[in-house]
Amino acid sequence: MPLVAAAVCPHPPLIVPEVAGAAAPELDDLRAACDAAVARLCASGARSILVIGADDRSADLDFPFRGSFAPWGVPLEVHLGSLPEGRVGTDGLPLSLLVGAWLLRRRPVAGTEGMSWRMKSVGADEPAEACAAWGAKLGQSQDWALLVMGDGSACRGEKAPGYADPRAEAYDAGVARALADADIEALLGLDPGLSAQLVVTGRAPWQVLAAAARAAGGDWRAELRYHAAPYGVAYFVANWERS
Repeated sequence: MPLVAAAVCPHPPLIVPEVAGAAAPELDDLRAACDAAVARLCASGARSILVIGADDRSADLDFPFRGSFAPWGVPLEVHLGSLPEGRVGTDGLPLSLLVGAWLLRRRPVAGTEGMSWRMKSVGADEPAEACAAWGAKLGQSQDWALLVMGDGSACRGEKAPGYADPRAEAYDAGVARALADADIEALLGLDPGLSAQLVVTGRAPWQVLAAAARAAGGDWRAELRYHAAPYGVAYFVANWERS
């Protein structure tokens, strides 16, 4: 069965109010955009959601999933799914998937009854060809959707984590256009070398999304809900749906 919808969200730890503390209101608009994107995804009719995000290696994670924001100063645990007797399949989610699970569990969302969850990490340095090949093989036996986690450049100013890089704004503008237009080829064409230099964590997951959408076929409509660079890091929130 085909991929029917996707949502793209970023994964800064500060999106979690308990981590952000007094600065939490500064990202209220971003949280609202992510909440809307996730709600739209869950209302897509998909019976399974695959969460994908960058890590140091590519792997299929075992269900159910658990992680903690303790490394970011808050002993907040996040669970996605459960098994009898509290058994955990994956304990210690990478940040990208931890925030993805947090977004899905942040508030009750209509349409998730009976929905199944999967998680995969994709190596941040995977070649574009490998991301495309992997994305093309993600089909399932039921209608499914993707929650794609990833940040844009971290070089949008002298106080940015990656300092200032004059190439960053144009790179992020290109990603924003591609997400807004469901431009599969533009995402597949993102340069891994430049992306790494600009400290982009979303390049590999976005390319998996693009390949999965291309493999599903048909036309796609898109909505870019958020594009800004608070704290010098570019964040995007978008929805893709089959036309």
